[in-house]
Order: sequence, then C-alpha cells, then structure tokens
Amino acid sequence: MSTPLQLINTAGASGIALSGFDPVAFFTDHRPVNGDPSICGKHLEATYLFATQEHKDLFVRDPEKYLPQTGGFCTFGVSVGALFPVDITTWQIRNGKLYFNLNPAILTAFNAEFAGNVAKANANWPGLVEKNGQ
Repeated sequence: MSTPLQLINTAGASGIALSGFDPVAFFTDHRPVNGDPSICGKHLEATYLFATQEHKDLFVRDPEKYLPQTGGFCTFGVSVGALFPVDITTWQIRNGKLYFNLNPAILTAFNAEFAGNVAKANANWPGLVEKNGQ
C-alpha cells in the first residue's frame, strides 16, 4: 500500500510548520502565538509547536480541525495554481477553517471573492500535491 502524497509548508530541513506558531492558538486565543519547542508533535511529516500542553492535546485529538487549509500555503496562490509563502498576519478563520495568504494586499483580493477563491483552491490543491508532494 502506498503512502498518500503530502504537501505542507514547512521551514526547510527543520520540518516545522506555521513558522513555529501554535495552530490551536488561532482558534482558542484568536491570535498568532509562538509555540514552545519543548511542546511539539508531528503530523503528516510536519512538526507543529504548541504554546501549552492543552493545545497539543486538542490538536492530537482532532488535527484536521486545526490544520491550515492548502497545507499552510497562501490559499490565494493555490487558487491560481501556485505555491506562495505566507505572512502569518494574514491569518483568518472562516467557516471553521484556518487560511493564510501571501500578504495583506493578497488577503484583500482573496476575501473579495472568498467563496470562489476557496473553490478554485480546493480544485487546484490535488494537482499541486501530485506535482510537488512527497
């Protein structure tokens, strides 16, 4: 049985996702919070850092709830078939899902046609994973 391809925006060889920010904190603290390297966990070959053990426990119980969309890449970029890095300050939770974008200007463009851009990103994501995944 083959392992499904994965594509996650990580920091080079360290494999740390979200630039070390705690994925759960976006939902619980409503802001970016740096994770503590001593409270970490792996999911889909990426390492996530957490601010508290409670956040790590929440993530372990339901990682899909807290994972960013499009592997943590710029969702607008994915909507146009490209993989762009993200500016953590562009985070937003919409419809219970975490999104990031390249910069504030791209975030504005993304939000101008939010539903359409999400639909395009969701349609493009499998092909980007197939082309660039591991």
